[in-house]
Amino acid sequence: MKILVLNSGSSSLKYQVIDMETEEMLVKGYFERIGQPNSFLTHKVKGIKHKFEHPAKNHEQAIAFVLERLTNKHYGVIKNLEELGGIGHRVVHGGEKFSNSVVITQEVIQEIKQCADLAPIHNPACILGIEACKKIAPNMKMIAVFDTAFHQTIPKERYIYPIPYEYYKKYGIRKYGFHGTSHQYVSHRVAEIMGKDVKELKIVNCHLGQGCSVCAIKGGKSVETSMGLTPLGGIPMGSRSGDLDPSILLYLMKKEQLSPDEMENILNKESGVYGISGISVDFRDIEIEALSGGEKAVLALEVFHYLTASYIAKCAVAMEGIDVLTFTAGVGEKGPISRKAICEQLGFLGVKIDDEKNKIKGEEAELSVSDSKVKIYTIPTNEELMIARETLKLVDMGT
Repeated sequence: MKILVLNSGSSSLKYQVIDMETEEMLVKGYFERIGQPNSFLTHKVKGIKHKFEHPAKNHEQAIAFVLERLTNKHYGVIKNLEELGGIGHRVVHGGEKFSNSVVITQEVIQEIKQCADLAPIHNPACILGIEACKKIAPNMKMIAVFDTAFHQTIPKERYIYPIPYEYYKKYGIRKYGFHGTSHQYVSHRVAEIMGKDVKELKIVNCHLGQGCSVCAIKGGKSVETSMGLTPLGGIPMGSRSGDLDPSILLYLMKKEQLSPDEMENILNKESGVYGISGISVDFRDIEIEALSGGEKAVLALEVFHYLTASYIAKCAVAMEGIDVLTFTAGVGEKGPISRKAICEQLGFLGVKIDDEKNKIKGEEAELSVSDSKVKIYTIPTNEELMIARETLKLVDMGT
């Protein structure tokens, strides 16, 4: 059976088709600038990249064009849509309603819309993708896979914020956590590599990229994570601040006469390592500047490494120990400088990284020295495969 995985952004669409018999990715693509006259599709199949300049006024037109490419005799991987067993949609926020992936119904769509206030950029875009698919392929079974679902096992005393409890009851203000499909995939994959049952392990997974989150996974379940109500919380990221003293917001808004929207923009797009370094949201650019002696670049990386290591230690507290430390996503998979700097601050936990092994980029590998009490691995994440697995599971169940 083949599964189509869709990740809808406000003006973009990412997709993959995966053959679930072999779990091989057959094709991947990225439709950009949807709604603009210069929209285009990058479509990669059999190692060959094709670019199509195609005006798409909305997601419906973009998805229709993608489906045409998928069934095209030159660029396609299926003869017709009947070859697809289902469509898996990545949904960022499922609130407290969804602790598992679900078959998409009209009721589910309404619930996703109700979570839009908690993810105003992501959830409305996902709805656009779902509703477009309903129009184009009305008989296709569709599954919603939530970034937040994996974290619904976090104990209440760890997800409740110390503010008046009425705001939790009225507005659902609590820690939700994100990158759930990535954390779930990596934890199961590292257990498989180690020849262990994931239920036997205490794992801290570091998803470090433009967005960053750290997750404590005990017995295969999330018990603590760094992101909070929104993907803005936790450790600093490319351009997102992470956790702050909340008075900073009030102070700046008064001093700079900023509106809530302006403050939100600063925290999401002008902060993090970019805010400190003033250079880039790309860690590679900051590392180059740091190696040449740029003081603010050095400082940005030091802040990032320290706060990441601090949250790993917090996760160890949540699990009363740690067996495995994993790194994934852009920086986690391809950032030996950051991996080493973070691990060196965790020596008191028995974390010892091997400098030679740590040179690897973008591959599955163990990075720890032989006598390290905590095993260290880098595991390339595969959120699309995790979504496809969840989709297949529900399709096979016939629910």
